[in-house]
Order: sequence, then C-alpha cells, then structure tokens
Amino acid sequence: MRALLVVNPKATTTGARTRDVLIHALASDLKLEVASTEYRGHARDLARRAAEGGEVELVVALGGDGTVNEIVNGLLHHGPRAELPRLAVVPGGSTNVFARALGLPNDAVEATSLLLDALRQGSERSVGLGLVRGTPGTPDEGVPARWFTFCAGFGFDAGVVGRVEQQRVRGKRSTHSLYVRQTVRQFLGEPNRRHGTVTLTQPGADPVADLVLAIVCNTSPWTFFGNRPVYASPRASFDTALDVLALSRLSPSAVARHATQLLRSTPERGPRGKHVVSLHDLTDFTLQSQVPLPFQVDGDHLGLRTSATFTGVRRALRVIV
Repeated sequence: MRALLVVNPKATTTGARTRDVLIHALASDLKLEVASTEYRGHARDLARRAAEGGEVELVVALGGDGTVNEIVNGLLHHGPRAELPRLAVVPGGSTNVFARALGLPNDAVEATSLLLDALRQGSERSVGLGLVRGTPGTPDEGVPARWFTFCAGFGFDAGVVGRVEQQRVRGKRSTHSLYVRQTVRQFLGEPNRRHGTVTLTQPGADPVADLVLAIVCNTSPWTFFGNRPVYASPRASFDTALDVLALSRLSPSAVARHATQLLRSTPERGPRGKHVVSLHDLTDFTLQSQVPLPFQVDGDHLGLRTSATFTGVRRALRVIV
C-alpha cells in the first residue's frame, strides 16, 4: 500500500528520535513517503495533493488534532468520495481528542503498533464529520467551509481557545493549568455572560434563543483533562450527525456547577439544569449572534463570527482503526 506520512515536527509529545522509530516501523509495511509540515495549512495542501493525485491509498497523520484537521480538510476539499485515501492517525499532540475518541492509545508508539495490526487485518471504519460554513445573507457568507472531526465552539469556549493560542505564540506550553488560567480570565472579561446573544435555528423546530455559548460535538468525549475524558454531549458519535450543548447563563454559580458536572461527566450523563440545552443528532442548523463572538473548530481559533451554519455528514471518511 502506498502511503503518505504527514509529520508535524512541532508536535508536543514526539521528539525526533521517536519520529524516526515510528517512520521505520511504518516503512516496513508500507510504501511510505514522508513529508514534514513547514507552515500553517501545509498538511492540508499535502493531503489535497495526495487525494487529487490518485496514487496514494493512505494518509497518516503524525501530530495533534490541528494536524489531523488540516489533513481531513485537504482530503475532503472536493467533498466525500469513495475513492479517497483512507486516514490513519498517530497521536503526537498535547490532547489528541480525535485519536482517543477512535479508541487509540495516547502513546504514539503503541498507536503505531495498533495501526499496523489494523492495516494487516484490513480493519477500518467510516466516520461522520461536521462541516461548518458561512451563513447566506450574513457578513460571514463568504467564509470558506471547514470540516471538523470532534468539535466546534461559538462563544465562551472559543474565547478560551483564542487566549490559549495567544499564550502559545508567546512561548507558553499547552498545559491544563494554562487552560484553567485562561478560562478564568475569559470568564472575568466575558461581557455577555448574563444575557445570551446566540440563537440556534433548525428546519422544523422552534428557535432556541438567548444562548451564551454553544459547543457542537461530532463525537464523545468532547475533550480530555489529563487522562480524564470530559463528556459535554455523551450521546454524540461518529455514527450520528451533530450534538449541541448550549448554556443560557454564565453566572459564577452556574459556571462552578457546570464545570463540576463536566469533570464528573460520564458516557451516560453530561451537564444538566435549567440553563442547559442539549440537542442530539442534528443534521442541519445555524448559530447566529447579535454581536461578533469567538469561533473555533477542533481547537483552532478562527476569529470572530456572527453566524455559522452546520451540517453533520455521515460516513464522510474512512479511517484505519
């Protein structure tokens, strides 16, 4: 099998020696081409060329969720097609939500061993993905469409992601303590925490208004706090469309309650209460805000938006697992 390995040399948990070991292991079973990313968006460009060339059968991502997201967007540049290369993931980032949601270990060497076993056995699955694009008739209409693998956020959580990215540009390491600090700062500076500005609309249903934030989940768990999985929408799955967790209030007591619920969440139970909106298996819906809000997909901050239209696409891509 001819394969392209896309390596993010800045991945936080894999050094040069580990990468060499993994490349050697993969090359023993595959006709392997290796490409290291050199700029933001490079993984997307490499995956797109692989998909358009028609010779590569497998694209392997060695990096974090950002690298995986770029590769997925490159593979699906022209939309889902049966003849697209398969995707495989070797986790190399700080959190690796997509890989772990697929059931892979968080260790790159262990994950590579399982990947090789899956390739020998011909084991793969089709996964659903989320697609977000600008809403027609709004200032965001011309924003390019973007695929995401595990989550998108509109409002508070995206603001936290943006703050963390700013700190990482300044040389800070991506740690859980960094996220906690930026979450507190985002809360203290949040101007819309008591009066939500977001409305969710979907065909055939009444609008859900006055939301402070919305988290769109393509799978579960939503993220990890260390080794602890966090379930924002426990019923979300790669086999269904999209789930939404939204909050209509962010008072200090509400934040403390929902943060505790998230940390204690399980595959059967997530956040709940009168200020919580939980929606399951939505194929098409729009989030629109009266004011510009932070927006993120798969942990990548995309700036401020006033609206976003979402589609859950079942069986969008084949993944080796």
